[in-house]
This record gives sequence, C-alpha cells and structure tokens, in this order.
Amino acid sequence: MCGIIGIVAKTPVNQALYDGLTMLQHRGQDAAGIITCDQNRMYMRKDNGLVRDVFRTRHMLRLKGNIGIGHVRYPTAGCFTSAEAQPFYVNSPFGIALAHNGNLTNAEELKHELFVQDRRHINTDSDSEILLNVLAHELGMASQLQLCPEDAFKAVAALHKRCRGAYAVVTMITGRGILAFRDPHGIRPLAIGVRDSDKGREYAVASESVALGIIGYELLRDVAPGEAVFIDIDGTLQAQQCAENPELTPCIFEHVYFARPDSMIDGISVYKARMRMGDYLAAKIKRLKPDHDIDVVLPIPDTSRTAALQLSYTLGINYSEGFIKNRYIGRTFIMPGQTERKKSVRQKLNPIELEFRGKNVLLVDDSIVRGTTSKQLIQMARDSGAKKVYFASAAPPVRYPNVYGIDMPAAHELIGYGRNEEEIAEVIGADWLIYQDLEDLVKAVRKKAKGIKRFDTSVFNGEYITGDVNQAYLEHIEVLRNDGARSTDDKENEVMEIYNSM
Repeated sequence: MCGIIGIVAKTPVNQALYDGLTMLQHRGQDAAGIITCDQNRMYMRKDNGLVRDVFRTRHMLRLKGNIGIGHVRYPTAGCFTSAEAQPFYVNSPFGIALAHNGNLTNAEELKHELFVQDRRHINTDSDSEILLNVLAHELGMASQLQLCPEDAFKAVAALHKRCRGAYAVVTMITGRGILAFRDPHGIRPLAIGVRDSDKGREYAVASESVALGIIGYELLRDVAPGEAVFIDIDGTLQAQQCAENPELTPCIFEHVYFARPDSMIDGISVYKARMRMGDYLAAKIKRLKPDHDIDVVLPIPDTSRTAALQLSYTLGINYSEGFIKNRYIGRTFIMPGQTERKKSVRQKLNPIELEFRGKNVLLVDDSIVRGTTSKQLIQMARDSGAKKVYFASAAPPVRYPNVYGIDMPAAHELIGYGRNEEEIAEVIGADWLIYQDLEDLVKAVRKKAKGIKRFDTSVFNGEYITGDVNQAYLEHIEVLRNDGARSTDDKENEVMEIYNSM
C-alpha cells in the first residue's frame, strides 16, 4: 500500500507536498519521495524512511517549482530495497516522473514486452517502473513535440489495454503539467482537490481526501475508474474516460484498515462505515449469544476504535481503553520476519491491568491477518487478570492473499487459511471468537455509496475482480511473500545499506 499526491499551484509546492505526505504516512512507512519542476528542470529527493526523516531543510530548499508529485510506500511483493523508492523518472519522451499505488498482476509479461517490443530496460523489481515505461512508450507513440491533453488521454487508453491489476497513478510531465489516472476497476482510491488563490485556480490529487484538506484544498470529487485527469501548468483541468468498460469496484479493505477515518473515499465516509461495522458486529453478538457475560469492550488501537465504540453503545456495555499504544512502532503485519513481528507487538501495545482484572473482556480489532498480534494480546489480557477473553473482528476471516497492492502474507501464513473459526479461536487462545459476516461488511460500507455495485473482497472470498488471477500467479507471489524469502532480502538490504554508507 502506498500514498500518492500531486499539486499544480501558483506558488512553490514543496511544503504542501511535504504536509500532504505526512497525512498519508499511514499508507507507507518504508520510503518517501518528492519531485518538483521549475523552468523545465526537475528536482528530486527520495530515500528510505519516514517523511520527517527523508526531508531536511536543505532538501526542501532544493525542491523548487510550482508543480510536483510525492509518494510514500511500504514494499510490495519482491520490492524491499531503497532502489524502489518513488517517484520514478524516465527522460523520454518529455521527462516523466511517476508515483503509483497498487500492483500490476501482469508485470512479468509487461516487462518482457517492454524489452522485446519497446526496447526499454527495467532496472528494478518494481512494477511501478514497468508502469512508467509503458506510459512513456504510449506517450511517445501518441504525441508530437507539443503534448496536448488528447495525446495524454490516448496514451492512458492504450495503457489500460496493456496493464492489468490495480493502479492509482500521478505523473508529472516536464513543463506540461500533471497527468493522473485510475485503473478501470477503481481498486485504489484517488481524489481531486481544488482551491482558488489570489493568482488563480490550483488543483491537487491525492490518495485520500484528508491529505487535500490539510493543505487547504477542497475535495472536488474522486477520479472515476478508468478516467484520466490532465492539469496543465496554467491550472486548467481536463478529464476524459479512457477505459472501454469501467466499473467501480474499490477495495473494501481500505475502509476496514488502511484509510484514515477522517477520509472520504468514493463518496463514503470511512468513519461512518466503521461505525456501521460496529453496529452489525453487535447485532451478530446479540443473535448468537443474547445472554452473553461481557463486562467491558476494549479496542485494539487505533483503527478498531470507531467500530468498538459503536459496538459497545449498541450492546449497552461499558467501553474502555485497555491498551496504550507506542506510536513509534510500525504496523506489524507488514514487518519482515515473524520474529520481528512478535517482538514488535510487545513494544507497540502495553496493557492497563485495572481494565482487565477480574473481568470478562471483549477485545475488538479491525481484522485478523496472521494472528500473531491477536494471540499475544489475548495472552497479555490473561496475564493482566482477565477471567475470560473474547475476541471480535470487524472484518471476516482473511483467507486469501491480496494481489492489488496490499503486501499481505503468503496464503499459508494467514491464520484464516484452511481453518474454520473454532480452529482460529483455539490457535489465538480466545474463549470465543466473533467475525463480521462478509454480507454485513459490504452493507456497512456500501450504505451511502453511489454507483458501487460490488467491492473487491478477494482477501475474504478469493474472488479477484480483474479476472486474470490464476493459481500460477498466486504461487508466484507466495514465493515472493513468504517469511523465508523476506529474511533473505533483509540480509541483502543490510549489505546494501553498509555499502551505501561507505
């Protein structure tokens, strides 16, 4: 999962890009990058680390220009080194920089095509570099020296025919403007913001609306699936549908876990969707155990708080904070290596024993992926004196890998893979485990949505909406994502870091 942003303004954009990326930091804590353009010259800074660590005053001063794009990322399958930090840049045609959120499911096929047919060399393992080179090739085929929006739209239309999978993209074309587009399924989010300054109209695009608001832009609308938006350097926005059969089928896991609760995605309030998840989960508890003996509802910080609070209200049970979070520890299910994840859970969350002692507690989390965190939290609750420990998930069991940009574990590392709910409860040590029903999750998110007939729910039911994901591909990503492969890559990264520091 990554976060992207692009701005076309009348004044320097370096600070606004920085501020926007800090609001998207939850979408990627591995690397960050910004590239700007001033008088047909690009200025770039990118590196591994958090936004606040990558950009110092000296770097910000060099990022000149009134137009630019930015990116935060954590690594997707096969990409763990600083070489994959974005934006990526290619000099022909025009000079194009690209930032991408998502994952191409036909990346290997495209890489071969680019070399054999288009005579383009790919220098990293990132599918984002492949996407950039496909776009660059199609722009070269579609345009003359003076690029016009119609040429850009023609290039995106050709890209849609070649690329499969999930991609929300923002590109900067030297001296011309910003081109942003979304895959024909709209799997990953992308929003447009606008503001009027003393010097004229300015536009921004970002993964989440919250990044637009913090820099003073009003949410205009979401980029439609398959649509391309071109904003020239004078601040004129033009848009065109570039896909033949677009259908909005966004990833529902954005609402479960990744997106900030104060964001609007495709017209849906993430906060309200999570409240409804709590309502549906409470209704299931009432249905299954109307005479339950739960004394207190305790959320697992942070993303489950909204659902947990609503659940407690609906059930008429006390809500309390049972764990205190160390905000300087990263998300555990994407950390390399099971040993590192286990160590991190204890560092990340610390129990308040008074909230557990002598009580039957219901722990509420947004989802259960590997089960590592859940198991340790349940044990921490018992160690703190809880009589019984129940566990509720605001999402259904995660049984299948994500192939659209969320670097979830290999299938066999998912605790829901090949197990029923009773078996999962036994593994994590819960006295009772309650999962959200998939039908209820969809209803919770879709209630206020317009134009969404279905969501990508592939991690729960194994139905991949792009229709091109087969067993061979799943086996391929299984090799890339398993902990053994990660350990090897971690060692290689350590060698590279030592070499780069010499």
